[in-house]
Amino acid sequence: MTISLRARRWLLVSAALLLLAVVALHWISRPQRVASLVLSQIGSALGLQITSDGTAEYRLRGGPQLVLREVDARVPGAKTAVLHAKRVSVAVPWSTVRSRGATLAFTRVELDAPVIDVVAMQQWLASLPPSETKMPTLSDGLQVRDGRVVGAGWSVDIDALDVPRWMPERALEATTKGRFVQGTTRVPFALRVDATRPASGAQVTVRGDVSLEQPQRKLVARLNARGPLQLGDGLRIVPLRLSLVSRYTQDKTDLPFVFAMNGPLRVRNGTVALSPAGVALRGDDVVPDFDARAAFAWTNAASLHLDGTLATWPDAWPVLPPPIGQSTSPLPFVLDYAGPFDFSDIARLQLKRDATAVDARFRLPEVLAWIDADATSPLPPLSGTAHTPTLEIGGATLEGVDVRIDDPALDTAAP
Repeated sequence: MTISLRARRWLLVSAALLLLAVVALHWISRPQRVASLVLSQIGSALGLQITSDGTAEYRLRGGPQLVLREVDARVPGAKTAVLHAKRVSVAVPWSTVRSRGATLAFTRVELDAPVIDVVAMQQWLASLPPSETKMPTLSDGLQVRDGRVVGAGWSVDIDALDVPRWMPERALEATTKGRFVQGTTRVPFALRVDATRPASGAQVTVRGDVSLEQPQRKLVARLNARGPLQLGDGLRIVPLRLSLVSRYTQDKTDLPFVFAMNGPLRVRNGTVALSPAGVALRGDDVVPDFDARAAFAWTNAASLHLDGTLATWPDAWPVLPPPIGQSTSPLPFVLDYAGPFDFSDIARLQLKRDATAVDARFRLPEVLAWIDADATSPLPPLSGTAHTPTLEIGGATLEGVDVRIDDPALDTAAP
């Protein structure tokens, strides 16, 4: 029997296709090899060395999906990883596979227990030439569970982060829940983030609940912030418009207040700065109403400068003797503080009304506790001086009055 030329060609083609199918099935059946190839391609595109020490899984249903465990991503030769995650699930379209990592188009990415080192990440980003900085796409979104961002002396624990879609020219929506931690200070948050697009120049809005918790005090607030985001040498939002509807509690103290701010936010090399900013505070009871210009910076400690005016002396504050107490003049003030973020260290307050001037040092939690205790001590826990040309006490009029209160614990560490 003679086989025609056409039949022989079909047999050769069929054999070749069968051989390719066998090779492909053998290749796919070894997910660790697939993982190594994919990680090598993605790492090359990002300028990172990416490895996986755990068991890998590879699926093709609905498009290629790779599940990796104990993933480590670092700049080649670096001691500290940019990212380490217990589990990473990456689903990609076939176009990404064909591009061999040149196109960073993903269907979905899921991260379990990722840890990001801020310093290592900054060094990696600085090592990338601008032309090599690539923006990935996530058509079916990003999911993060039990993550952590680690900085110098602080961390952000991320219980959950969900981004339904990440496309360069599309609006971005995200929800996140977690807490900022530094020493005994915790700042839990549950926020929604909206941006016109995930890129520099986008208009960003952040809304949600945020708290400041410490062993003996707590502040809870509803946050609303917005502004244009600029990326490059750090992060900038100029201007940032922020408002907080808040409540401060400590022992018997329960103080509701509203705070608003408008000014430039800059984040660079681990430092957060706001200067110059306009701020306003409105409240009840012992919370004063004031408007001020502010300068704020935070790295491992906070630095605050306020220069403003109290509209009136709050009724809940200790009554001022005449004639100071009868004056309706506003009270210009300057407040300076440097120390922990909880305002537990020494602050300095300079306050005036007409010809009366006060220069005092105090710790805010101690003053609030003194007020809360119904002023069992006749003098507040502060140190400083006061000068007034006239003072009426017990029916007697004193002139040229100078008062000095000394507290060694406050004087020795005065700012």
